[in-house]
Amino acid sequence: MPRRNHVPTVFDKAADLIIEQLRAEGKPPIPQDVLGEMCRAIMSRALEAERDDHLGYSKYNREEKSTSNSRNGYSKKTVKSQYGPIKLDIPRDRDGTFDPKIVKKNQVDVSGLDDKIISLYGIGMTDRDISNHIRELYGIEMSAQTISEITDAIIPLIKEWQNRPLLRIYAYIYMDAAYFNVREDGRIAQKANYSAIWVNLFGQREVLGMWVGDAESASYWGRILNSLKSRGVEDVLLFAVDGLKGLPEAIKAVYPNAKIQRCIVHQLRNCFKLVPYKDRRAVARDMKPIYNAATREEAELALDEFEKQWGKRYPSVIKLWRDNWAELSTYYDLPVELRKLIYTTNAIEAYNRGLRKYTKAKCIFPNEIALEKALYLAMKNITKKWTGRVNNWNTILNQLVIYYPDRIQPRDLESI
Repeated sequence: MPRRNHVPTVFDKAADLIIEQLRAEGKPPIPQDVLGEMCRAIMSRALEAERDDHLGYSKYNREEKSTSNSRNGYSKKTVKSQYGPIKLDIPRDRDGTFDPKIVKKNQVDVSGLDDKIISLYGIGMTDRDISNHIRELYGIEMSAQTISEITDAIIPLIKEWQNRPLLRIYAYIYMDAAYFNVREDGRIAQKANYSAIWVNLFGQREVLGMWVGDAESASYWGRILNSLKSRGVEDVLLFAVDGLKGLPEAIKAVYPNAKIQRCIVHQLRNCFKLVPYKDRRAVARDMKPIYNAATREEAELALDEFEKQWGKRYPSVIKLWRDNWAELSTYYDLPVELRKLIYTTNAIEAYNRGLRKYTKAKCIFPNEIALEKALYLAMKNITKKWTGRVNNWNTILNQLVIYYPDRIQPRDLESI
């Protein structure tokens, strides 16, 4: 397909003039310098326009003048920006009543607006809402496209975060995916955001990564786990997962020594789908001794009793327990203090609810990049509160060291 001829815009022409000027001065046309010059020129014109509005007449057009106030030259000012320092000539008036809004008195940093826009984007506002908000607060017109380009500034931060080095060993990990609507090839597609929350040997929670892909699959999780291993994660003691088919096998392929705990809550939900409403309360009551037992032996006896009571009526429910018993009963081999933390995936489900809360205003994302930006900023907001350690962590850690003496090395505990 032939390329369409590009019609130069006023911005193209301005960039050409700036590049010519820089070359004439013997300076290389570095994009940062070009953008800085364009920013300086736009702010200078805006300041002039502000003074015109304040005085009520434009320069050299005294017919419109209806005030005794007049222009009074300029003062020099250097402000910080994302493009480096910018030297400005700030317009003055004779009466000293002119108060510019674009660059306020005593303001020495003009890059703050970008930070405000990114902050508003992070709390779930759409590009159009942010544009309206900026117009109402500052009287500045910004298109939704401009807002999107400003928020693109966090893309390098996302890439850096996604590829940061990790610790050698983690105590346990929750894994789950949440779905979001993304526009793709003229249609609305559901994209899965794969999230992993880990707890390290310091007892601190951390989101180790988020990856946007198609429908959740064990093979995709396998690729994620391999990427984490390549970033330095040699060992994980425990995994808490839902009932995704093939996931235990994917975990074992990468971390063969890890224990896997299947979520009890997901198991109960799957069982109740197979039981008519009239029997659900009784079935739920008789299942409680299974997952509330103090030991594996007690749990197995409770499962046998449950099968005697309900096996003939609901054999598929019994099969769900029997087929998945290895992963459902892992927590009986763990310290009591740790059991309640890993026998469900409630922690990561709460985190996913937080992601949806921060992104609910954006019903449909225009592309995957927009989704990644929104999720990253939402994650930063959610994890601001993750400042403490897991309750009773010292006791849990001491027992983990006893349970796994060969896997937890002294160097892993040096900073604790």
